[in-house]
Amino acid sequence: MPADSPPPAHVQVVLLHGLCRTPRSMRPMQRFLEAAGYRVVNAGYPSRSADIGMLGEKVVGGALERCRSMGAVEVHFVCHSLGGILVREYAARHPDAPIGNVVMLGPPNAGSEVVDRLGRWKLFTWIHGPAGGQLGTREASVPKKLGAPAFRAGIIAGSRSINWINSLMIPGPDDGKVSVTSTRLEGMADHLVIATAHPFLMINREAMRQTVVFLKRGSFNHSGDG
Repeated sequence: MPADSPPPAHVQVVLLHGLCRTPRSMRPMQRFLEAAGYRVVNAGYPSRSADIGMLGEKVVGGALERCRSMGAVEVHFVCHSLGGILVREYAARHPDAPIGNVVMLGPPNAGSEVVDRLGRWKLFTWIHGPAGGQLGTREASVPKKLGAPAFRAGIIAGSRSINWINSLMIPGPDDGKVSVTSTRLEGMADHLVIATAHPFLMINREAMRQTVVFLKRGSFNHSGDG
């Protein structure tokens, strides 16, 4: 589909916020996508209340059912951080789910070294809940156990940090929570790095523009001219 053509009426987009966030954090993205012609569901969920498996089943499954009830045949997702892992987890359990293109913003697809270092602290568990503790880089972590996605994944990583303490724990370029390397995913359709920090990926203008491009054509614009 040409990047400037309107989206089909049977396509809907679900937004999933990250850990310890709310749908409010995705509202700028929601407005941007609606201006591009998409019907958008900005789904909220209690990210600190359960593990990734339970959250994925309830949140992603519930969002898909809601979209089906509104006449959607194909459902795209735009996810910040943990939200992308929830879609991966759900898709692994339900490979026939009608998931279209998925834009993942700062996803810990190979986990985060911050969780490796701090995940066993009681304060960390209290703040981030069960799901937060499952996002490490060790082989037993949920992100490392999930395979290549059945959907077309476009990943936008951040390369600036406003949290130098976290960045000391993370090797290589990072966004303050996740390294650029850890955002990568086997079988991904495309990958893009933007000079912004983890909390700002979903409100970054270039990230929003590239999200629309990927939803429409399944790849990002790397030329900078459209």
